[in-house]
Amino acid sequence: QVQLVESGGGLVQAGGSLRLSCAASGRTFSWYPMGWFRQAPGKEREFVAAIRWSGGSTYYADSVKGRFTISRDNAKNTVYLQMNSLKSEDTAVYYCAARPLFVIATMTNPYEYDYWGQGTQVTVSS
Repeated sequence: QVQLVESGGGLVQAGGSLRLSCAASGRTFSWYPMGWFRQAPGKEREFVAAIRWSGGSTYYADSVKGRFTISRDNAKNTVYLQMNSLKSEDTAVYYCAARPLFVIATMTNPYEYDYWGQGTQVTVSS
């Protein structure tokens, strides 16, 4: 069992930066591939980024590539999402998620993730 708690959201102006954190409980956290998703009002939950258990491989949605960076510190049971050059269209609730296996073909599918945090709101003003 893995429990996830996000933090770090807030209100920021366009062009600014935020760093989201996702603290995990559960002794097997370091084994789990992790992902970040987001959901804007009236829209479906969409993939943002994912990272393998070792942190050696990362994957991004085209809309955030070059602006966002996912990383993890297994010693601290924490995954991060550094968000730079934020745009108004990045406004959403951001969720971290975990799954026991990493499958590249399905890493963007939220239904493939077993564990979710409660979400943290990110609002970018233009």
